[in-house]
This record gives sequence, C-alpha cells and structure tokens, in this order.
Amino acid sequence: MKKLMCTLLLLPILAMAQTNDALVIENVMLTVNPEKIMEFEAGIAAHNKKFHAEGPYGARVYGIENGKNAGKYMLIMGPLPWSAMDARPSSQEHTDDNNKNINKFLMPDVEVNYMRMHPELSNFSKDFEINKVSVMMVDVKRNKQMEFMDKVVSKVVKVYKEKMPDQIYGIYTNEMSNMDGMDFGWVDFFENSSWLGREDKFVQNYEAVHGAGSFAKFLADVDAMTDGDRTEIWTLRKDLSGPNAKVIAATRQ
Repeated sequence: MKKLMCTLLLLPILAMAQTNDALVIENVMLTVNPEKIMEFEAGIAAHNKKFHAEGPYGARVYGIENGKNAGKYMLIMGPLPWSAMDARPSSQEHTDDNNKNINKFLMPDVEVNYMRMHPELSNFSKDFEINKVSVMMVDVKRNKQMEFMDKVVSKVVKVYKEKMPDQIYGIYTNEMSNMDGMDFGWVDFFENSSWLGREDKFVQNYEAVHGAGSFAKFLADVDAMTDGDRTEIWTLRKDLSGPNAKVIAATRQ
C-alpha cells in the first residue's frame, strides 16, 4: 500500500516529465519586516500546508544563513515544466490567503528567479532528505554561457562523478537574462554542518582526473568566462514548508 501511494503521488510529476519540457525551479527570495517575523512564519506555514503541500506545486522554505542575504527566506516551488506554470494554485481563496497572511509582512525587495534543471549533469541517483544546501551562484560573462558549460562545468562534473560519486548535487541555469550574478547555480545537498569542514581535495582530484598541471588551465578558463561567484548556505525550514524533507530521485530526472 505504501508503495502504491508513493506511485500515485508521483504520477502527475512523471507525466509532466514525459512531455520532455525542461524542469524549472521557481526561487522567491523574501525579506520580512523584522517586527513581523512571528506573524509571517505562522502565515506562510499554514499557507503552504493548505495550498502547496505536495507535488509539483509543493513549496519548501529555506533560511539563508550567510552573506548579504542572511536572515532572508528562500521559497522554492517545483520542479515543474513551463507548461505547468499556468495551472499553479491561483484561486481567489489562495490569493486572499497569500495577501492576508504573507505579503503584508514582507518588505518590498522580493526577488524571483527561474532556474532550469540539468539532470544530465546533476547527480540525483538516489532518494534523499534535504537538510542543508550549499548554493554557489556564478556570474557568467555575456556570450560565454556555452563555453562555460563546456570548458568549466563539464570538467567539474567529471571530477565529481569519478571522485565523489555519492555526493548529491544539482546544476541549474537561469532561464532569464539578468545582471545580478545569478546566471548559473551549483547546489550541493548535505546533512550536517561538519560537511563544510571536510578536507578540500578538489585540486588534487581535478588533476588526478584531468592530468598533472591541468588545474592552472581550469582557473584561467574560469577567469576568462566569469565575473565572480558567491556561496550561500540554506537550511530547510521544515516547519514552514509544504512537502516534507524527502526528495524522490525520479522527480529530478
């Protein structure tokens, strides 16, 4: 029975995946009035449980832990194809609840991005539970996107596959042109903060895979194709999210 229920829950997602549309994640960064945090959290928790509890329209909320966005919230819906966007919850009841219990507690600076998933480059080889994520965002130079994916991203993916095959990660590109350094995202999923303190062997691993001295060429390519990057740590707020922390690998393919 448990297996049957899981299959039934996955059917809408799998059906959309069969359209061959690219899967997109909607990222909404929210800045909350610091005097209204308790009201906001109560409101968004109830809203997500009622309107965004599961499936492609399920919404998870993360707290941003560091950098210029520390203290803000990241609301993530999806993955889903563009063809499913128009069917998202949009009833008058949904709109009224959103306005009454969420929007009125927000500051004006809301930022929305639509990030396309690249399952052919990512590693979602097994089901897992989200706890923390390391999100590296890269500002790619104009007209260098394809070259960046070929000469930088594909080579890092090869290192991960050969030297870190158990690491779950996702690769994303922004569907919309922007000047905010949000062109490319690499997301590592991890359970405990001790992951951040592990020994960094990327240089050794890179040269073991691509040859002695290859890392210098890699750095030159990065400098030639990007204008910088930044990394943020996000922690899942299970209490504010609709779906639970479990991610089914099949929904990311």
